[in-house]
Amino acid sequence: MANELRLVEAIRTTLREEMERDDRMVVYGEDVGVDGGVFRATQDLIDEFPERVHDVPLAESAIVGMGVGLAAAGMNPVPEIQFQGFIYQGFHQLQQHAARIRSRTRGRYNCQMTIRTPYGGGIRALEHHSESFEAGFAHIPGLKVVVPATPADAKGLLTASIRDPDPVVFFEPTRLYRAMRESVPEGDHVVPLGEAEVVQSGEDVTVVAWGSMRRAALDATTSVDASVEVVDPRTISPLDSDAIVESVKKTGRCVVVHEAPRTLGVGAEIVARINDEAFYYLESPVQRVTGYDVPYPFFARESAYLPDAERIERGIERALAG
Repeated sequence: MANELRLVEAIRTTLREEMERDDRMVVYGEDVGVDGGVFRATQDLIDEFPERVHDVPLAESAIVGMGVGLAAAGMNPVPEIQFQGFIYQGFHQLQQHAARIRSRTRGRYNCQMTIRTPYGGGIRALEHHSESFEAGFAHIPGLKVVVPATPADAKGLLTASIRDPDPVVFFEPTRLYRAMRESVPEGDHVVPLGEAEVVQSGEDVTVVAWGSMRRAALDATTSVDASVEVVDPRTISPLDSDAIVESVKKTGRCVVVHEAPRTLGVGAEIVARINDEAFYYLESPVQRVTGYDVPYPFFARESAYLPDAERIERGIERALAG
């Protein structure tokens, strides 16, 4: 059986089901209780689990740090950071403690914690509300970084993240929360972390895209006179290099798309891995279609910053022309 759900509804459903399954799980964050979160992802959970859903002060370092302590005490914390641009105050807790506990204790302890946060642009938000900094978190050994792009993946990936014994940062693309409805399996639905999905099969060029860029990439393929394969990594760390490399070996061309700034982004790492493992299969240089190396602009200039179908189409054409 399956339900037609939006991405935000799939998140809420997963949290409810996992709280029913695991009485160690606690949900907390700014306004997640009474108000149900800024995007209503936790709406009504406090009524069902009044002892395990909590509003907390605006203190991101404390939100993440408290999760480290809860995990060490045997709980399964799932805090929400209201927007990814606010998480930097808790970055040191993630880097210095959450991600290091297993290594620091030689495997005696782990930090089972999933930090959920909306990320990315496209909703005409204020400053610090549209950040796309997944590359920074992927640079931390011991920390997993997950980005769903569909309601079904949101449920499957969040379930896997909550059950994972190590810390996970779960980035939820804000402009996809209510962008579409999709059939989402009922009951236990798990999408393993570290496994990419070939969203669309093709023969001429591979496009690698995640989050809201997956939808933009699919839109771009409708205007290109070529057979385009679209691969969604779904997990930025660990990254499924094998799936990407196998696709590039088949097509001989590749375009990597992300909305984060270009320099030192995840796209650069993907290009490096393709060069390491599939260089002699390439028919042209790998192209990148990304955000620009500037602070995320105010909403009046947002559409000029974000990669769209037209920019992705031009990137595909460059790859085909090479």
